[in-house]
Amino acid sequence: MPNIWFKEHSLEEVNSIFQTFMTGYLDIKAIEIREDALVVSMPVTDKVRQPFGILHGGASVVLAESAGSVASNLVIDAEQYAGVGMEVNANHLKSVHGGTLIAICSPLHLGQKSHVWDIKISDESDRLICVSRLTVAIIEKK
Repeated sequence: MPNIWFKEHSLEEVNSIFQTFMTGYLDIKAIEIREDALVVSMPVTDKVRQPFGILHGGASVVLAESAGSVASNLVIDAEQYAGVGMEVNANHLKSVHGGTLIAICSPLHLGQKSHVWDIKISDESDRLICVSRLTVAIIEKK
């Protein structure tokens, strides 16, 4: 697959997006920009655990939607368009108590009006923890 990004982006630039708001609070960070995927990490801390000590499923969804939304906005001309989440789903496959999650976000469809992203979340042992699909609407900025 050819390079999908609208322009070249640095990890520092992408992480300046992630360091604010919810993604900043949860310590979500971009760790690699591949030609055809964005790779993002999130530590499993008390911020993302449910009361029984394991990763909260909603935290996996935040990780997936954040990775896909940022990726969509890196594919388009951000001066003219914005990518906004339309639908997200997630299948939680294994529980996690700690460590760091790695999300690999790759496109299934990059259209003019919508993007569909496949996000695979694994633990540090490369065990698949969650699979997610995100649909993003591409809208004109006003």
